[in-house]
Amino acid sequence: MLDDLGPDAGADAADTLQQAETVAAALAGLGLDSYRLPVSLDLAAARRQLGERRPAFVFNLVESLAGTGRLLHLVPAMLEVVGMPFTGSGAEAVYVTNTKPLAKRLLRAAGIATPAWQDAAEAGRALPPGTGPWIVKSVAEHASIGLDDEAVVRDHAALPALIGKRRRRIGGAWFVEQFVEGREFNVAVLAGERGPQVLPIAEMCFVDFPPGKPRIVDYAAKWQEDSFGYSHTPRNFDLPPGDAPLLAALDEIALACWRLFGLRGYARVDFRVDAAGQPWVLEVNANPCLSPDAGFAAAAARGGLASIDIVARIIADLSHAGAEG
Repeated sequence: MLDDLGPDAGADAADTLQQAETVAAALAGLGLDSYRLPVSLDLAAARRQLGERRPAFVFNLVESLAGTGRLLHLVPAMLEVVGMPFTGSGAEAVYVTNTKPLAKRLLRAAGIATPAWQDAAEAGRALPPGTGPWIVKSVAEHASIGLDDEAVVRDHAALPALIGKRRRRIGGAWFVEQFVEGREFNVAVLAGERGPQVLPIAEMCFVDFPPGKPRIVDYAAKWQEDSFGYSHTPRNFDLPPGDAPLLAALDEIALACWRLFGLRGYARVDFRVDAAGQPWVLEVNANPCLSPDAGFAAAAARGGLASIDIVARIIADLSHAGAEG
């Protein structure tokens, strides 16, 4: 199952098609036939098709529904209702991790460090001067949607206007998070016979960023090949020996996130590390991108795993639910 992409789909959404091709090829290599089932808000139609074709399981590649990540959990919820095994995390885990302020509340309650944040209604009113910088982020969208140079704000009084601008241009809900100046790491986790395995950890580097330019992997850096960010934010696995204690901490925290949210199959945890060496969890992505050029595939390749190995381990850890009708 994958997004039902419209003609105006952006590069981030269209990447789902590349994922589907990669997964289909891996499934074929495992001796499994597959077909694509685009999913829209008409979940009853998807349910009928599943009932007619009766697949052994669903490989869930849906990253948005009706153009928004806010409804992403409805697909695994439907699959749970009909009792269809599927890859990746269940509906509850998808909903919680995809609702970033809610995930941050649970992280903090579990004693896992995550940057301070404010809901949009509070932003700019309850923030004392000098506590920034802050970054304005979408509540439910991934793929760096809405992230650009303007997203990092040092004047707390400017936050309400920026949030309003984001709502008018992109839509959806937004929140404000304290921006952690420092290093950025992506930690991929893959299910295995002995439990979840942390794959080689990658640092996202900010090369030759001019003074004043926020050191973030924004939308352009991910999706616009002719942008400055795209060519100046390389992924680095060759970390110095002195980083060993930090990498061990990131490994431990990523696995704690896996357990906290009840993740299945695969996931990615994004961190910033401040000047004192403190790791801060930014986001937990329950079903990260599996395209060959994405970070998860790069981490797996660094660990000696090909796409077919990733897919085999994901389908060995299917989510299940008893049928409710």
